[in-house]
Amino acid sequence: MAIDKQEYIRKPEWLKTKINTNESYRSLKKLMRGQRLNTVCEEARCPNIHECWSERKTATFMILGDTCTRGCRFCAVKTGLPNELDWGEPERVADSVKIMGLKHVVVTAVARDDLNDGGAAVFAETVRAIRRKNPGCTIEILPSDMKGDYESLHTLMSSEPEIFNHNIETVERLTPRVRAKATYRRSLQLLQRVKEIAPKTPTKSSIMVGLGETKEEIIQAMDDLRAHNVDIMTIGQYLQPTKKHLNVVRYYHPDEFAELKEIALSKGFSHCEAGPLVRSSYHADEQVGQAAAQRRINYMKGVEEQEQKEVDFNF
Repeated sequence: MAIDKQEYIRKPEWLKTKINTNESYRSLKKLMRGQRLNTVCEEARCPNIHECWSERKTATFMILGDTCTRGCRFCAVKTGLPNELDWGEPERVADSVKIMGLKHVVVTAVARDDLNDGGAAVFAETVRAIRRKNPGCTIEILPSDMKGDYESLHTLMSSEPEIFNHNIETVERLTPRVRAKATYRRSLQLLQRVKEIAPKTPTKSSIMVGLGETKEEIIQAMDDLRAHNVDIMTIGQYLQPTKKHLNVVRYYHPDEFAELKEIALSKGFSHCEAGPLVRSSYHADEQVGQAAAQRRINYMKGVEEQEQKEVDFNF
């Protein structure tokens, strides 16, 4: 079902979400400001922020500042000259994960093309800091392509995340218009190289629809991702952040997303989330590999047993 692009301001009924600004959400928002942290949930205006923060105990931290060196035409994150690196950020993120009691955390970052390693060293230290202070929390990383520098990728992968996520964002034909400083093939090569470095680490990628792509191009993107050994795919509706960004060409109906999910699973993806409000980190806690999930379960069992011992001792 297509909606004429002149009606882009008027979103269809299925794109309306219920805002749940409960006490839990407000407390987390206050914590982020107090710790001087950024989240892509807020910066990219994610429609699922209330569900993730208040109900699922997941969040996506955006490190390396709040200013991106790229100006992708779909993204709401501000562009300009970034600040100096903040080496205290990894510990603040780790402390916040602990206070929030997160069971799964996604760490992403603005693109830092001004840095030789694209910020990989700070990225890796953030993962290690989270794991030191939150051994039961699983971690997904979502970096930029780091300009295809594989030494930086090795630095990043040395932190051993549970999931590696890097988004191709759109189909190959539209990539130059949607994200001019990235390339479709470089993103695919980055995902492939992760599998060469860490064969057991699940890899993941995402595309937005509604930018003018065809169904055949979406299916080709699926085939390209599978050809580069990508395990998990998410598909969501592009929503125009401001009038300065790319227009929505059309809105996809939920039934179309359901069909795309079935096609993706038939291609061999181990997991696919597809829907109008799906974003790259949506239900990310369900996508960790079996070994990582078991580690999280074992840790939580240990915590419960320790708490029980303390209760028994007190009696």
